[in-house]
Amino acid sequence: MQLLRYVCALWLIACCSHSPTVSGIEPDLFPKELTSFHPYSENPVFTAGDKSDWDARIRERGWILKTRDQWWLWYTGYDGQRSSLKSLGLATSKDGIHWQRSPQNPLTSDLWVEDMMVVENQGMFHMFAEGRGDQAQRLTSKDGIHWTSRGKLDVRMTDGKPISPGPFGTPTAYHENNTWYLFYERRDAGIWLATSEDMQVWTHLQDEPVILPGPELFDRDLIALNQIFKYQGRYYASLHGASTENDPRLWASGIAVSEDLIHWKKHPEPLRPISDNKSSGLFIQVGQKMRLYTMHDKVDLHIHDLKQ
Repeated sequence: MQLLRYVCALWLIACCSHSPTVSGIEPDLFPKELTSFHPYSENPVFTAGDKSDWDARIRERGWILKTRDQWWLWYTGYDGQRSSLKSLGLATSKDGIHWQRSPQNPLTSDLWVEDMMVVENQGMFHMFAEGRGDQAQRLTSKDGIHWTSRGKLDVRMTDGKPISPGPFGTPTAYHENNTWYLFYERRDAGIWLATSEDMQVWTHLQDEPVILPGPELFDRDLIALNQIFKYQGRYYASLHGASTENDPRLWASGIAVSEDLIHWKKHPEPLRPISDNKSSGLFIQVGQKMRLYTMHDKVDLHIHDLKQ
């Protein structure tokens, strides 16, 4: 009997040592440094301006990039009225924590720029953002301050016909091997993928979404994609989602993994509790720490120590 108990104990230890940290999820697909974060003690690291400022409110996804010997934070500012023009702002930093607004803010005075992200390629910044009416657009800049509009994105179905009229937003671009990949959502009901070689015409790889909401509560009904990045040979997507039963609606950040940018597996738990209402997450590795920034009305920092 004692021998049997000993054998059973060894079996349990072996099973537990190889079991996923979350039921049904292989731990190597979602390493802890991409799923386990604690809030920075001095959050928030960036907030809206004063009530009388042009950026009395900030909203939706902004974008943080570490390049050219500094940190860049592009964000959307407005006066607080929902219908007001959404303008582009910039703050810079030496450490990604302490930020200084650009004296040239707002960077755009008559162009609606919201929910943006930036890719730097061959000395040029390419910004993908929503315009008025949730119409995805592209802007370019050589210095990150002065931006030129390149117009609304031309997205086509697999047969070459334009996608149906209506909102299409939260555009997220990724560039690899001379191909541009564009992820976008339509009314937060799913995420579609199109590609382009010249950023002039974008063509679906398939006409069905590559990622759908749910089934978990934190993204059960609504979903959008914020960022694509590569880590340990795999593609990862920063997501945020919500359930329509929450009132007020609470958004939560999540993560998904892929081998080919088309087929995705989502981690079933949010990166922060739903009650935290943290969305528009961005992952940035800094030395031996992985940072997760969340945005929308303020910018919060969450940290995982890679040495843990």
